[in-house]
Amino acid sequence: MSALQQLWEAAGMPAQALEAVSLSGAEPVLPSSFKVGTAAQAAIAAAALAAAELGRVRNGVRQQVSVEMRHSALECCTHFSIDGRVPDAWDKLSGLYACGDGGWVRIHANFAHHRDGALRLLGLAPGSATERGDVANALRGWKALDFEQAAADAGLVVAALRTFDEWDRHPQAHALSQRPLLNIEKIGDAPPRSLPPLPHGARPLQGMRVLDLTRILAGPVGTRALAAYGADVMLVNSPHLPNIEAIADTSRGKLSAHADLRSADDRAAFEQVLREAHVFVQGYRPGGLAALGYGPDEVAALRPGIVMVSLSAYGSSGPWAPRRGFDSLVQTATGFNDAEAAAFGSGPPRALPMQILDHATGYLIALGAQAALLRQIGEGGSWHVQVSLARTGLWLHTLGRVPSGFDAPPPEFSGLLEASESGFGQLHALRHAARFSITPATWVRPSVPPGTHRLRWPVISPSGRV
Repeated sequence: MSALQQLWEAAGMPAQALEAVSLSGAEPVLPSSFKVGTAAQAAIAAAALAAAELGRVRNGVRQQVSVEMRHSALECCTHFSIDGRVPDAWDKLSGLYACGDGGWVRIHANFAHHRDGALRLLGLAPGSATERGDVANALRGWKALDFEQAAADAGLVVAALRTFDEWDRHPQAHALSQRPLLNIEKIGDAPPRSLPPLPHGARPLQGMRVLDLTRILAGPVGTRALAAYGADVMLVNSPHLPNIEAIADTSRGKLSAHADLRSADDRAAFEQVLREAHVFVQGYRPGGLAALGYGPDEVAALRPGIVMVSLSAYGSSGPWAPRRGFDSLVQTATGFNDAEAAAFGSGPPRALPMQILDHATGYLIALGAQAALLRQIGEGGSWHVQVSLARTGLWLHTLGRVPSGFDAPPPEFSGLLEASESGFGQLHALRHAARFSITPATWVRPSVPPGTHRLRWPVISPSGRV
């Protein structure tokens, strides 16, 4: 309960609401020396409890929320199948490599432009014909920190392995330590928004509109949770950018449209849906969306009363703020891979058993968005919520270690999966771990590929969706 209380207090939520939550289970639930189960359970419980609190404000009814630890941890494993096939989460070249100075680097090659850029930097021919052995041989001529910096200078995604002590001495770690886990600030004036009472049996976020400009796990996980709690979520992808297969899982419950923000027509359509949104979630690097004219101040001017949520890898300030990053890279750079290997007792650097930084941050997105919505309803204003993978990692580190963590069994998903038809095929994926006593979390829209829907909101009647 202490981990949940930390998150709840970080969001500025009312303490009495914690009486409505029940947590069960104990560590270890997955093989790790870190409290990944605790982190997963606390983050999911915080997001779900915030939805219950928002529902209470709207209809006066307090729901009970229960969350089981093992289910929470498994939900954070991104396990799903399409037509019976379990997609491979990683490109063959993604992973950790030893360098010539005894250091290690992790390369993220899941997107072709990142993979080919790293290969060019190593003097190798771009393309999928290159093997891991070729990359390993080329990296013997590099020092780990030099390759990390050269990749960053080239706009690529690489992280050098650090210990916790080495990361703690890094200027970016110092910048992160000055930031709250959830940064929620008022960025403009606007009157409080009056929300209609919830119809009987409606989920807490019914009638709320969420504009989702995120792609890789953390953001999509957060907005998927908001969809499960009843929000209309519109995922907006650029038609020019690639996606990963996990989009089939993380798009459950969402509308899915295309918009090219470099096109005048698409910008006009995008701004129209923005003016009708309650929440806007974006995962561009700090400053990236502002360069397109949609920074926090511009968004608040377009939609007074908006709640904007910004996700980054390493935070919004400090020397690494503009740097690209994914969960696996942040784990490597901030000390987790080194510490996990030391706890295991042998072998190379070791990853956490799931991308917990992505998933926990995703549920912090849902928590922060709902906490800011409650502030908007109560006092008005436009609000900006900021979260980062690296700051979530700092929180995970503070939760402590599990001495017998590697005694946990491997993941077992049977009994937790649900089947649904999707635009990708027959989808089997995990049910949501948070259980509501009155209005179960569910996804009423099927997962569909980007661009399936038009860039407009569905019509809403007083009794629900039309």
